[in-house]
Order: sequence, then structure tokens, then C-alpha cells
Amino acid sequence: MSAKELKTRDQIDQQYKWNIEAMIENESDIERDLEDVKAQAEAFAKTYAGHLAESADTLLSAYKTRDAIWRKLEHIYVYARMRRDENNAEGKYQAMADKCGTVIAAVSAFMAFLTPELLSAPDETILDYIAENDGLKEYEFAIKDTLRQKAHILTEAEENILAQMSEITGATNDIFTMLNNADLKFAAITDEDGDQVEVTHGNYIKFMENHDRNVRKAAYHAMYDSYKKLINTIATAYNYNTKTDVVGARIRKYESARAAALSGDNIPAEVYDNLVSVVNENLPTLHKYVQLRKKLLGVDKLYMYDMYVPLIELPKTVVSYQEALDIMRAGLAPLGEEYIAKMNQGIREGWIDVYENKGKTSGAYSFGSYDSYPYILLNYTDTLKDVFTIVHEMGHSMHSRYTRDAQPYIYGSHSIFTAEVASTVNESLLMQYLLNKENAPEMRKYLLNLHLEEFRTTLFRQTMFAEFEDMTHKAIENGQVLTADWMCQQYEALNAKYYGPCVESDDTIRYEWARIPHFYNAFYVYKYATGYSAATAISQKILTEGEPAAKNYIAFLKTGESDYPIELLKIAGVDMSSPEPIEKAMKTFRSLLEEFEKLV
Repeated sequence: MSAKELKTRDQIDQQYKWNIEAMIENESDIERDLEDVKAQAEAFAKTYAGHLAESADTLLSAYKTRDAIWRKLEHIYVYARMRRDENNAEGKYQAMADKCGTVIAAVSAFMAFLTPELLSAPDETILDYIAENDGLKEYEFAIKDTLRQKAHILTEAEENILAQMSEITGATNDIFTMLNNADLKFAAITDEDGDQVEVTHGNYIKFMENHDRNVRKAAYHAMYDSYKKLINTIATAYNYNTKTDVVGARIRKYESARAAALSGDNIPAEVYDNLVSVVNENLPTLHKYVQLRKKLLGVDKLYMYDMYVPLIELPKTVVSYQEALDIMRAGLAPLGEEYIAKMNQGIREGWIDVYENKGKTSGAYSFGSYDSYPYILLNYTDTLKDVFTIVHEMGHSMHSRYTRDAQPYIYGSHSIFTAEVASTVNESLLMQYLLNKENAPEMRKYLLNLHLEEFRTTLFRQTMFAEFEDMTHKAIENGQVLTADWMCQQYEALNAKYYGPCVESDDTIRYEWARIPHFYNAFYVYKYATGYSAATAISQKILTEGEPAAKNYIAFLKTGESDYPIELLKIAGVDMSSPEPIEKAMKTFRSLLEEFEKLV
């Protein structure tokens, strides 16, 4: 569909729009409701500040009141954001979302006393309250998790100082964001049709997937030449961003910046180390895949700009939305009749917003409040890739549905560590379903190549990023300054280690670290790799063990944030504190590569 043909929102058939009207009965009440929420938060502070730990009943009342306030505010905010995403040109919902943001900041300020005041009370007092009051049992894990981090919480005055400094300490992220998204410009290149096209963040990967090698090479150099020109500025921003992590960890008495980052989800250090260790042990398999890529592309020398182009062109297929839903139902059937029934109910209830329209937010997501449907935004274009997108987002939404049906509001969300598992399990099951039924050689080769690329970009590449982050933070902790030259050298060596001797060194990929936004949210990317490994292990269990494994997985989906991620994943039969799930994922990668080699 060209831009000229793009429909307006009111031209989209109602059956392809989400039932967002189910969230809010009357929009005219929202303004009043937001003012009520703000007033309730102010009353909360007046009622409980200085009195939080006076009794078990007071503590329980405070938690219940807090949750009720946030639950109502979250619901309005989600509605405003999703309405805005329907058409970003509609100023009404932009203003509504902005107003929600203002109220969220005010409510946060009114409730800021709660954690410091809880921690100022003796642990024994709080634990006795939990033991004597059945109502507090619901909050036991959350309260104990707060107490667990007591050693790293400062005095109220010190916490206040850090809170006031947060806008300053977050400046390096903001500086990079503005530099990366607003100021950096990339050169125009000649595309396969002979047209001059400016390289952007949005079209770069499409250029990297282009079968015209001259286009790939031109886009690659256009991208990194721009980062090279600003490399010292970016290095300075990242140096101080990393210093902020290290200093913040020291102030809070953590042994390292990594320990501080892992502490939130109570992730053992061995989870990080096992990931890096097992992936490194299996780099020869990645090198073998890269060697095969060189052979299939028929090039004398392989460069990093050859790494994303599909080795097998997708056979021409059109997959209608209804066909996509049928494929999803068949692919996810191993999860059991109840899962499929809940999913079908969600489709009928109007969870999904299907097609693109003018002004609609691009991409795809799963979103919703505790009291709403777990909605899905799509921009469906009748491709096989879109089928994987639906299945991915449905994994998130079904995770939310099961969790919200089973857990109270306080545990009704998910950590990043577990959230990506639910979506990737669905993708793995769909891939296996398609491979099992596919006999056409070209389509089978395409699917295998697609699966291998998911492993390369998610498990291998994100682990490489994790290694780089660990390296830079340890350098700062050892008193080193992160210079542009040092980081470029380290990154180039790391890239060479991961991709092997088959890839030519071109003095360009060394600048790649400078364009990765996730590096400004340290020790985050490893979760993509661990999540992918956990999902691979879980999907294999479901396919080999059948109903018992599926039931365990559904039990995991119901847990939300009621325990730490490592413990929750054990319910699904995966222990991420051991190297086994990573090793199993690597075994899958090897078997996929072996089959792909035979077919090509």
C-alpha cells in the first residue's frame, strides 16, 4: 500500500480495530479522574508519611491505597497512549498522554517517602507484621524484596540528593539520544534503481539486506563514516555514562556496576558469566556459519556489510490476516486447548488493531493496563514476517492475560528477563511448525536461514554486546579512561573473535559500538540472549514432552512478578543459573546449521 493509498482511521473496517472503547466508558470523565488521583496521592502522603510502620493494619492499608491509586492512573495513561498511537496527528490524545505524565510525576513525588520509611523500621517489626496480618501475605514477597536491598538504600537525605541529581546523571543518555536521532546525518547513496536515497536509522537494515552488494557497501560506509567523524564526542559521552554507573554502584555499596544492575531482579552473577562462557565455547560453530555465508554469496572476500543479506530469497507468498490467524492457531496448538481457546476469545473481544492507517504508530507491540484487555498493535502487510510478528506479540498478550487472571495488581506485570521468553517461545513453536510441514525446498531453506539469523543476531550478537559492556565498566572500575581509540580497538577485536577469520577487517566495524543506544542502559542486552536461550529450551520441552511441559509453561505464565525471574523460570523447567539452557540452544543452532548445509 503506497502512501497515497494509505487509509485514514475512519476508513478501516471496525473488525480490524481493537476494542479500546471497552477501557473507558466516557472520555469526559478522564480530566476529573486525573485530578481525583492526584488528590488521593496527596491525601496518601498526609495520612501515611511518618506513620507507615505504626501497625500491621496501617502498613496493609498504605499498600492497598497505593495500589488502588496507581491502578487507576495506569489505566487512564494506557488508554491515552493507545488512543494517541491510533493517529499521532490527533492532538487531543497527545495532550491527554502529556497530562497523564504530569500526574504520574506528581503521584511519584507524593509517594517517595514509602520505601525509605519502610526501611527505617526494624526488619523484625515488619516481618512480625506480615506474620500476624493475613492481608499482608499478599505483599510479603514485595516487602521482603525491598528489605533485601536495604544495605544499598541510603539515608533519606542522601536519597533525596541522588533523586535531585538524577536529571543530571541521566544527561549522557539524553546527549547521545539527541546526537544520534537529531544531529547525526548520513550521506545519500545510490540504490539498486539508480536513485539517490539518504541513509537513515530506519532504512539502514533494509539496505544491509539488499541483494545488490554495492548498495550494502555504500550504506555501510555512509553509516559508520558519520560515527567516525564524531567518535571522540561519543566516546566522551559513553565514558561519563559508564562512570556514572560505576560511581552510582559505589555510592550504594555494590561491589561493581554489574552487581548493581543484576541486583534489581536478584540475578546471580553466574547467569551473566555462563552466557558469555558458553557462547564463546561455541564460536567455532558461528565461524562455520559465516564460512557458509561466504560460499553461498560467492564472494572472494566477506565483509561485515555482507552479514545481513538473506542467503535465500523469500518465495513470493501473500498471507492474508485470516490465514495468519489460522497459521498461529496451528503453530501454537502444542500449548494446549485452553491456551488456544483464550487466544481465540481475545481475537473475538477485539485485542488486535490490524492494519496501518495515516498517523498510526509504526511497528508492533503488546500493551494494556491491569484492568484492560492485553491489546496488540500491528501494521499487518500480508507477509510471512508479519505472521511471526503476530505470534510474538500474542505471546506477550497471553502472558499478560494469564498473569492478570492469577495475580494481584502488585505482581501483575513482568520483568524484562521473563517477558521476552513468552514471545520467543511462540516464535520458536511457529518456526518448528512451519519447518515440520514445509516440503518445498526453497521455502524450507528460507526458514532455516531465518532461524539461523535469529540465533546470530539475538544470542551471539547480544552476548558480544554484553562482553563489551562488562569490559568497559571493569576498565572504569580499574581507574582507566575510556578513550575512542581504546574502545574501537577492543570492539574490533571482539567482533573479529565472534565472526572469525572468514570476515575481512575493514577499519569500519570498529565504530559500531558508538551507535548502540542500549549501551546507555547498562547490562540490559544480555537479557535478550538469556531470554532467547530459555525460550528455545522451553519450546523444545513442549514439543518433546507434550502436555506435562505445556502445563508447566502455562503455570509459569501465571506467575507475573510474584518471585525472582530465575525462580519463576524453574517452574517452566529451565534453570538459567546453570549453563544447560545456553548449551541446549547452541545444540539447536548446530543442528539447524547441519540441515541447512545439506540443503544448500
